Amino acid sequence: MDPKTRMRITDERHGAVVVLTLDYPARRNALAVPLRVELEQALERASADGQTRALVLTGSEGVFSAGGDISGMDIESAYDGRERMRRTHRLVRLLARGNLPIVAAVEGWAVGAGLSLALLCDHIVAAEDARFMAGFHKIGLMSDMGMPATLPARIGVGRARDMLLFHTQYLGTEAKAIGLVDHVVPKGRALEVALERAQTLAQEAPLPIAFTKQWFADQLETALARESDFQATLFTTADFREGRAAFLGKRKPSFQGR
Repeated sequence: MDPKTRMRITDERHGAVVVLTLDYPARRNALAVPLRVELEQALERASADGQTRALVLTGSEGVFSAGGDISGMDIESAYDGRERMRRTHRLVRLLARGNLPIVAAVEGWAVGAGLSLALLCDHIVAAEDARFMAGFHKIGLMSDMGMPATLPARIGVGRARDMLLFHTQYLGTEAKAIGLVDHVVPKGRALEVALERAQTLAQEAPLPIAFTKQWFADQLETALARESDFQATLFTTADFREGRAAFLGKRKPSFQGR
């Protein structure tokens, strides 16, 4: 398949573990809407097949995910924005509240929605040179996919505020020091080690893991309800249109607070 047009989720079985790979190289595995739908479907299949006990989530070609696909964010009204968030939250709930434990294998960038995606996993294995950043404000949006809840839950409110307001970046080694990731490995070994960690989880009793995921996800629902309103409004602002145009035009945005 031509890498210029390829957009898919691949799955590969390793016994009771399935590896799901974001494969959209033209946009560095950005979470375009069709890719999110495919990921939902892959999660549903794994949950229902009776064989899978754990998942690994990773990205192709040395990148986890560069965030949302900004080129596809053509939103005309608050209703359109709320509908986009409703569809996105289906994926969020499958990741956070589903029965299967999920290990993220992060190489390269995990930015914006890519960081949100990693934070929705139960365990994060990162290459030592992986890079983590929020960056939503650069295009006139707020963090979403539950990040206002999942990020401070990992690193505390102060550091989360710093990441969200100042776009502070962390390398894998730095991310481990603050609790943003759980395990750091040499470059190129994230998937190998994540698979080992997932195999360990696959041998555990599944129901306690499922209930533990439900427990940790309880606070997420409040965040999702609020971000549906806030982000849907931000999608309709002049600042978002300016931020999107500046990003696509590779220039610095000029925000007016409108």
